[in-house]
Amino acid sequence: MASPTPENPGLLDPLDAAILAVLVEDGRASYARIGARVNLSAPAVKRRVDRLLERGVIDAFTVRLDPATLGWGTEAFVEVHCTEQTSPARMRDTFESYPEVIAASSVTGDADAVLEVRAHDMRHLEQVVERIAAEPFVLRTRSTVVLNPLVRRPGPGPR
Repeated sequence: MASPTPENPGLLDPLDAAILAVLVEDGRASYARIGARVNLSAPAVKRRVDRLLERGVIDAFTVRLDPATLGWGTEAFVEVHCTEQTSPARMRDTFESYPEVIAASSVTGDADAVLEVRAHDMRHLEQVVERIAAEPFVLRTRSTVVLNPLVRRPGPGPR
């Protein structure tokens, strides 16, 4: 891969990409452990991680939770069809107010948005979808319940 440049700051060199792969796998990995995996010293890894933070490539260190163990075992994708004058900003502001909505995207195709929703059970999911459908700008919804997640990747894309 090419090195980052001021004209194209999004590019990662292979060492930065390798460091990110380790951090995606284990965000608590020490600089020494990362260094051992990518053949750099711990201080060199720290400098690179600091630069990745400064560039905004890394925007946070967090923890991944298993929603099912916390009582949020029902998951669905909800297509939302809106009135013509509904802006993405209005959709975002509305969907952000639902704690059950864990992701929302405007999309191409028939639907205007697709929501990823988590609920405690099917009754809870039904209540959430009914509340979303009752929003003044929503014409209709279509839900698809997840039976079993097949692939979940924590990183930004292919490794």
